[in-house]
Amino acid sequence: MKITGYRCIRSYHDWGRPVGDVNGFVESGITEVPIVVIETDAGITGYGTGSHEGIDRVFPALEGQDPLAVTTLYDRMLARVFKAGHAGATFGGIGTLDMALWDIKAKAAGQPLWRLLGGGDRFVAGYASGLDIALSDEQLAKFYHEMGNRGFRSGKLKGGRDVEDDIRRLGIVSDALARDSTRPALMLDANESWNLKQAVRYVSRVEEVHDLTWIEEPLRRWDAAGNARLSASIRAAVATGENLSGLEQYRPLLDANAVDIVQAAAVWGITNFLRVSIAAHSRDLPMSPVGLTANAGVAHAAAAIPNHLSAEVQDLGAPFGTTVDAEYADGGIVLGEEPGVGLIVDEAKILAEGQKSASWLIPQGPHVRPSRAGLRLVAEPSDAR
Repeated sequence: MKITGYRCIRSYHDWGRPVGDVNGFVESGITEVPIVVIETDAGITGYGTGSHEGIDRVFPALEGQDPLAVTTLYDRMLARVFKAGHAGATFGGIGTLDMALWDIKAKAAGQPLWRLLGGGDRFVAGYASGLDIALSDEQLAKFYHEMGNRGFRSGKLKGGRDVEDDIRRLGIVSDALARDSTRPALMLDANESWNLKQAVRYVSRVEEVHDLTWIEEPLRRWDAAGNARLSASIRAAVATGENLSGLEQYRPLLDANAVDIVQAAAVWGITNFLRVSIAAHSRDLPMSPVGLTANAGVAHAAAAIPNHLSAEVQDLGAPFGTTVDAEYADGGIVLGEEPGVGLIVDEAKILAEGQKSASWLIPQGPHVRPSRAGLRLVAEPSDAR
């Protein structure tokens, strides 16, 4: 079997609510979902979701190759951008192609990817995450009640601006998830918005009221020394890694004992997730994948690693024109038996609707860092609500 070509299409996800974090949010609740289609001469098509960035530059590393040699092709893609570098958005394009390759490999084997990778259980433990900075208290309670009805007993709040506000809202999340647990696990995600001492003071105050399971991305992603000092100063675990684009970027944090829960973003692909998981496992550290809503393949990979802790579940829906062969129940993801990564794409439906561009990268969105992040002496009123 040989790879003969690729196509890029663009769908969208309608979250039904504003989504974002302390850095900003998308008021419309509609975001684009880039999809890449890899074609083969055997008629097997692979689908990947995540990013179109850099695909035209790295696809020559795949053309004419055997798609079953997934890990070899992954390294060929990295080598293709050797001088320019693979970090940042290009890493997302590589990850999207990587997902499509794994989709082909599992389809050729007639197996769901979780089984092909050696997973023995289709259940992937998860936690609820509403991307909820812009939700009112009532909307916040409604979202986590709905997730509690699906058996979720842990939730992650987006916060980091006003500690008393976050303490109150963590209480709302806890109450909403208390249906099946008297002590739901609570996490707080600051999205790199603090400096070290801000983080120590902020988390210490939260811990006076709540037994915080982890604090996520409290400092800049590369701050190994700062994250290590923070971890030693608080009870909560430090979770970070979702914005590290490459296995080599984890080394300083692992060497400095700066991360307690290792994270990897689903958009970076399956091979990256598996490699980071091995590195974490060598340090007896748990893994937690981030952002599985439109990147179904990493859930399959999570089912196959020995150190998976919990996966972020942000929404119960799927991007327009797609179906994911999985259910959300019992506080996690129940993967199906569809061969491949379980992503079914109705290309005709997407094209008939019209491909939508609804970028996260708007000035007021969460992917643009505010100029005063980490530089505020006192809490300022949030304009998120």
